[in-house]
Amino acid sequence: MTALLHNVRVIDLTQLVAGPLCTMLLGDLGADVIKIEPPEGEAARHVGVTRLGGESDVFLALNRNKRSVVLDMKHVSNIETLRALIAGCDIVMENFRPGTMEKWGLGYESLSKDYPALIYCAVSGYGKDAPYSDRPALDPTVQAMSGIMQLTGTDQSGPLKTGFPLSDVVPPLFATIGVLAALHARRDNGVGQRVDVSMLDATIFAMTPREAYFFATGSPPPRLGNGHYQMAPYNTYETVDARLLMLIAHNEKFWLILTKVLGDASLATDIRFSDNKARVSNRIELDNAIGALVKQQTYAVWERLLSDAGAVFAPVRQVEEAFEDPFISSTMVHHMDHPTAGSIRVLNNPMRFSGGGNEIRRAPPLLGADTASVINEQN
Repeated sequence: MTALLHNVRVIDLTQLVAGPLCTMLLGDLGADVIKIEPPEGEAARHVGVTRLGGESDVFLALNRNKRSVVLDMKHVSNIETLRALIAGCDIVMENFRPGTMEKWGLGYESLSKDYPALIYCAVSGYGKDAPYSDRPALDPTVQAMSGIMQLTGTDQSGPLKTGFPLSDVVPPLFATIGVLAALHARRDNGVGQRVDVSMLDATIFAMTPREAYFFATGSPPPRLGNGHYQMAPYNTYETVDARLLMLIAHNEKFWLILTKVLGDASLATDIRFSDNKARVSNRIELDNAIGALVKQQTYAVWERLLSDAGAVFAPVRQVEEAFEDPFISSTMVHHMDHPTAGSIRVLNNPMRFSGGGNEIRRAPPLLGADTASVINEQN
């Protein structure tokens, strides 16, 4: 099987999450990803406290299918070595603060003059032209700046960040799309280009369609926890055995299905719940009524009844429950051997191709493990 990007080489100057996720996706698709690291290793090698065989869990999660080359950019000779490596590559990825690459003489304007077919992708916190472009950016600071936190939580909790690093995960998805589009365009004209993705821009885009409500009303959607500002019922409800169920009826068809399963005919005829607008206006009463009914049975009973009826529902799983699901375990979890961490688990790439295309070929690299071999390839 020939990998989709088998003839593409990437110089990866990224660190932490927002950049390395993009280059990992390219590596999964077959690109030869050369990860350039300082002598101490990139920041993800040192973040947090969880270690497996000396490697951080964050680094292990985001750096498979890469080769590690150590270059100390304080030395001019290493900058020249990097430029030589760039000469033989298709894509340069970096997520430094804007201006860092220019200080080394490796900014896009300089590189594109020598290598016009080069695709240069920069993922920055706030964008190279933003008035706060020189601020350091991490997922929570970008979530805070974007307004996403204002949408999360309840009136009682106040704004909350999401439980996963949304502002680290969404931007590299756009960066990957941008790089692949630039590669496609280069097939026609032989010319590369610069692709810029701001974590802030991508996070703001990720709130869609919530922004449409704001544009239409001038007010942000209210914070309702697990509820929805424009649909009801749309919430979590506790069963008698203390399990939480997510129940949604986003239209009349599913509202009638739900009322039938719940076994209370009065719900369907109650004027307070006659349509979605009425249900949204009376969401507290509606949630109380549904909550009281759900509380009468175990999760197992509701799972059978709701599933048989074709209702929109799901259990609120613990993380361990999700990974104990045989289907998820078989499709989304990959076991591999690491030189020091031993047997580790990483997530499979979720893209599926009928002709094949994704492959986890190598474990996350040890620091500098490929320096000599990669440099020798250029000689």
